[in-house]
Amino acid sequence: MSDAPLAPKQGSKFGLILKRALVFGVPVLVVLGTFATFSVMNAMAPTPEEKEDVVEALPVVVAKAEAVDVTLKVIAQGEVRARSEVVLSPEVSGRIAYVSPDFVAGGHFNRGDVLVRLDATDFELRVVQARASVAQAETALAREESEARNAEIEANELGIENVSDLALRQPQVAEAKARLESSKASLKEGEHQLSKTVIRAPFDGRIISKAVSRGAFVSAGTSLAEVFSTDVVEIPIALTDRDLGVLDLPIGFEAGNSHPGPEVQLSAIVAGEERRWTGEIKRTGSGFDPETRVLFAYVEVEDPFGAGADRGVPLATGLFVSAEIEGPTSDSLIAVPRTALRGKDTVYVVDNSETLSFRTVEVTSSDRTRALISSGLSAGEAVITSPVRSPAEGMVVKPVDDPARASGAALMASTDSAKNEE
Repeated sequence: MSDAPLAPKQGSKFGLILKRALVFGVPVLVVLGTFATFSVMNAMAPTPEEKEDVVEALPVVVAKAEAVDVTLKVIAQGEVRARSEVVLSPEVSGRIAYVSPDFVAGGHFNRGDVLVRLDATDFELRVVQARASVAQAETALAREESEARNAEIEANELGIENVSDLALRQPQVAEAKARLESSKASLKEGEHQLSKTVIRAPFDGRIISKAVSRGAFVSAGTSLAEVFSTDVVEIPIALTDRDLGVLDLPIGFEAGNSHPGPEVQLSAIVAGEERRWTGEIKRTGSGFDPETRVLFAYVEVEDPFGAGADRGVPLATGLFVSAEIEGPTSDSLIAVPRTALRGKDTVYVVDNSETLSFRTVEVTSSDRTRALISSGLSAGEAVITSPVRSPAEGMVVKPVDDPARASGAALMASTDSAKNEE
């Protein structure tokens, strides 16, 4: 009877263990089965193809560097001014009695023309008085010389020796001579003052402005008018050190018959039309301007209102003109499109392996279309003329000739790049 209740307890304990095993074991088996299934599927799946990253070459437009024979030019600007510009003023005082019809602002005159005449009555009277004084002095001198001769004759007749100069009237004769010279000087001064009542043109020129009219009383030194010479005008132009090298001009240059200065073509817009004149550099300054670091050269144009005019249009003072100066011809320069120049002295060169490299060059001159290079680049080398974004030494590029084709290729390359990034 003691063993009967023990059997049920053991069966109950075994069932509990079995239940716990099922609760915890089934999920583990499910997880393990799932993992095994995925492992088998991955093992049986085909291996994906590996795709290599392809570096797209950047399309660029290129041009060939060419050796050229060119005449170097320097472009500068300057203002036309008269070489001689003075203020007319009288040297004597008086009332203006006559004014030339050309004595007006803008009037033209020739050298020696009478522009203004002062009332000369007072000066003419002084001349008359001076002439009378000269006549009186000449009479007094003649009288003293006659008396001196008589005194010498009397002394000889009387046999008097060692006669004094005073007895022979030598001092009186000397005094009479001095008075005559003084009278002549007064006459010369009066005539000179009389001539100053006529103001004549000192050169061929024109009147800038006038300050007086007929009837006005003027003193010595009063400004009558401002005038300038029309025989030559000059234009100061600023040249840099590079310009001097291109033109082969030394500091302190002066043109001469054996070494004339460079010819200069001047141009300006007058009345809506371009006019041109020809000049010559006659001299350069003896030093650089300390503020602007330039040296001034002086271009001269002869007879700007006559033979030097352009179809009757003179090179008038005050005009602001452009100056084009030709230098010597050079046969050792390399020409490239202006768009090939990066900054002041760099170009991008494409070599045979179609890679980009930076090249430092020396630029002699440049304009809107091309740049002339003296060193750093050889004829036949390919230079890039199109924009390059983020350039780097050794960058792979694809040279093309047609700009439209290059832009289209560049657009496709950028589109493909954007797709790859997505």
